[in-house]
This record gives sequence, C-alpha cells and structure tokens, in this order.
Amino acid sequence: MSVLVIGADKINPIADMLRSLGATAINHWDARKKSSAPKKKIPQDTDCIVMLTSFLNHNTMAKYKAQAKKQNIPFVCAKRSVSCVYDEYVKVMNIKDCSQCYANCGEKNA
Repeated sequence: MSVLVIGADKINPIADMLRSLGATAINHWDARKKSSAPKKKIPQDTDCIVMLTSFLNHNTMAKYKAQAKKQNIPFVCAKRSVSCVYDEYVKVMNIKDCSQCYANCGEKNA
C-alpha cells in the first residue's frame, strides 16, 4: 500500500507507524513552499493520503481533499502526532485486526 503524507518537515515516527500498519511505500511532501505544493499531482499509485493539518494552509488542504474524493482515494486529516494520525488512519482504512494494531494494548476487537 502506498501512502502520501502532506505537511510537516519530518515524519519518521509517523512513517514507522504507517509501515507497521501495512504501508509499503510512503511519499512525503513537506508543503513548506506555498507556491510548489498545490501544483503537485497525486501519484497514480497512492492508496491513502494523510494530511497533517497543523502544517497546511486551507487552500492546499481543500485542493488535495477534492482531488482525493474525485479519484476515490481515502484520506486522513490529523494533527502531527503519531497517536492522532493512528486514530484517524485506522478509522478510515477500517483496520480491526489486533495483529496490525500499533497500540499493542492486548485488547481483542470483536
């Protein structure tokens, strides 16, 4: 599964968590330059988009959200913390198998 992460400068802990949930390829756009980020097109092989809301302006987020809906790509909007991204990602991607769970709480889902 290929995940596109938009926003923030460094996403190492988030990328590790996504890999533990089955992401095999992670593309990261920092979106720091206001002029370049909104001009990029979502790669064809993208299976999910994660937008880190604390680091994106509204226009950029609205553009990629609209593109994701048009291309039928699931997307996650979350703050830049592993727990926030995890909570939203498992909801959107419908992950219920505890063996794929990042929290390792030992609780079994029914």
